[in-house]
Parts: sequence; C-alpha cells; structure tokens
Amino acid sequence: MIGLLCVKTKENENAMNALNRGYFVAIGFSVIGLAATVYFMLDNWWLFGAGTIGIIASIVIVFITQYYTESRYRPVQDIAEASKTGPATNIIMGMSVGLSTTFATALVIGLALLLSFWMGDMSSVHGGGAFGTAVATMGMLMTCPYVLSMDTFGPITDNANGINEMAGAGPEVRRITDRLDAVGNTTKALTKGYAMVSAGLAAFLLFQAYLDRVSFIKFGETGLYNIVDIARIEVFVGALLAAMIVFLFSAWAIKAVGKTASKIIEEVRRQFREDPEILNPKDLAHPHMPDYGRAVDITTRAGLREMIAPGLLPVLGPIVIGVVFRFIPGGYDAAMVVAAVLMVGTIVGILMASYMNNGGGAWDNAKKMIEDGQLKDENGEVLGKKTFAHQAAVVGDTVGDPLKDTAGPSLHVLVKLLATVTLVMCPLFISV
Repeated sequence: MIGLLCVKTKENENAMNALNRGYFVAIGFSVIGLAATVYFMLDNWWLFGAGTIGIIASIVIVFITQYYTESRYRPVQDIAEASKTGPATNIIMGMSVGLSTTFATALVIGLALLLSFWMGDMSSVHGGGAFGTAVATMGMLMTCPYVLSMDTFGPITDNANGINEMAGAGPEVRRITDRLDAVGNTTKALTKGYAMVSAGLAAFLLFQAYLDRVSFIKFGETGLYNIVDIARIEVFVGALLAAMIVFLFSAWAIKAVGKTASKIIEEVRRQFREDPEILNPKDLAHPHMPDYGRAVDITTRAGLREMIAPGLLPVLGPIVIGVVFRFIPGGYDAAMVVAAVLMVGTIVGILMASYMNNGGGAWDNAKKMIEDGQLKDENGEVLGKKTFAHQAAVVGDTVGDPLKDTAGPSLHVLVKLLATVTLVMCPLFISV
C-alpha cells in the first residue's frame, strides 16, 4: 500500500525542495516568535540579534549537510566515481568526505559563539556574553519540532523501500522509493548535524556553569574561578584523556555493531544450511519460512548488552579522572583537570560526530546514486545494480552505517553526559 501511494506522488525528486520550503516557513514563524518574545519580555534588541544568529546557524548547517550528503553535489558524486575502482577507493573517498565536513561544522559553531557572545556583551545585561550564547541556542532550537519531523521522513521512506522490495512491486516503484530513501538519508544526517551544532552552542554555557559552580564551592562567589591553564601538566593530561574517551567510546560503539552483525550473518547462514528453500517455498501446505524472531532476538539482546561499556565510559570517565587527580600526590588542581576533560571532550566529540554522521550519509547516498542509474562508465554505459561499482558502494555503505546510525548519534549523548556528570559531581574534585 505504501509503495502504491508513492507511485501516485508527483515530483518525487523534488521532495527535498518541498521539505526545505516547509523548513523556511518554520524559520519565518521562529523569527516572528523571537521578535515578540524579545519585545515583551527582554526589551533588548541585541539579544534578538543573538537569537537570530542561532537561527542562521541552523539554516547554514542544514545546507552544509545537504551539500555533503545529496547526490546532486560533488562529494557524493566523488564517492560514486571512486566505486568504479573498488571498495578500497570508495572507503578512502568516503573517509575524505566525512573528515572534510569538520571544517564547516567548526566554522559555524565558532562564528555563532563569537557573534552571539559579542551581542550579549553589547546588551549590557548581567552575564551578557554567556546570556547571548544562551539566546542563540534557544533561537536555533526554535525550529526543533520541524527538524524532528524531517528526521522521521528517513525511517518512513526506508521502510517503504523495504516493503516495495519484499512485495516485488516492480522497478518503477522501487526507483521512486529509492529517491525518497536518498532524501531520507539526507534528512537524517542534517538532523544529527543540527543536534550536534546546538549541543556545541549549549556546551559553552555548561562549561561556564561548571566554572561558576567550582568558584562558588571554593570561594563562596561565582566568577572567580574562570581560567583553565592548558600549560599545567595535569590539565594537558586531562585534555589528552578527554580526546581518548571520545575515540574509545566510538570504537566500542562500532565494535558492538560489528559483533552483532557477525552473529546475524552466522544465524542467516545457519537457517539457509538447514533449509535451502527458505526463500523459495514450494509446498504450500508446509511453507518454508525464515525464523525472523531469532534474528530480532539477537539484535535486541546485543543492543542492550553491547552498549553497557560505552554507556558507562562518559559517566565514570570524568569522575575517575577527577578523583584520581585530587588524591594523588603533586598538588594538582583536579577541578581544572575536569574542566579540560569537559572542554576538550566536547570539542572532539562534536567534530567526530560531524565526520561520522555526514560521511555515513554520503556513503549511503553514493550507493543510492548507483542504484538509480546515475553513474556511467567511460563509454556512457549505466553502472547500476549488480555491477562491480555497485558492490564496492555496498561495502562503503556497510562501513558507513555504524558510523551514521550508532556511533555518530551516540556522541551527542556523550557530549551531554560529560557536561552533566562534571557539573553534578564537581564537589568530588575540589579541595576546599
């Protein structure tokens, strides 16, 4: 039924443009709502400017994500072209695309923070700079409901694609849902990028809150503890350990996907060995049916069990680091060490998430581009499904899936956990 409805839709290839038009409508209402809020509650138009910076940042990150993950732009096309020479070149090009996205992400967050902090200072309110970044964060989050609705577009089209394939609805229906699925990959990637940029804006506020909390506990007054000296050896080590936490967390999350995928493959092979006709039933009285429940059970159990260690790492990591540096000899400032953990862990986490989310989306859409018949060889022949280039693109997509669907989105949780844990547990790190 979903497949038949998809056939009847017009201009499926313009789905992303339709979503963008809706997004700009949401942006327009957000600007109006922000202006009304500032007029009636804050009465300070510098803060309206700070909020507008947040809204602009959300627009920019949406189009940056589209550039890196849509097949009509160069990055995805480069990955598809690299597939002609095999999986290795596909993976190399995909990694290059993913890593290059960190430049735009860092630039957007940096400029948004600088401009909103300056506007907050110009507003002359108490704590103006930090308050300006807070208003910018809220400005960016004003379009959150619409961005979340765009995120749901991806799983819906993905499932519709699977239903059409299983139902054998035909190549024309499959072509339409493939294109919608490609749009869904982009909307999923831009939602993750949107979340990480908003987390980057909020991270500065949480970092300031941590320093104020430490200052209040040590001196009974906020604002006195406001320097993190990276030249101190313990602070440098704390920053080093923070970067390690991000990489180790990502490694464990990706490893969990790999181990579970291996178990699923072994289960599928077992079922085919026991019943070679499992997908070709001949006896209607005794049909050969796959044991779907067993496969679902494996993934569900693994999803709960394999993520225990990655889940504990950002919770226990900063606590252990802070307590160790507080009690080992040497007179180290444990609170400053944990501040470095929070600051560097947030920065590295945001950039790593940008690489994984956008790189994974680009790999996926490079495969979709080939399946849609958009890749041709030097003779003008279409390189579609079941070709060598398509096989290479499938390998790249398989590499990108745990990045964009597991480790990348999970880093958003890691960043927030680092901030929350350090803020709540900061009395443990302070020698009064």
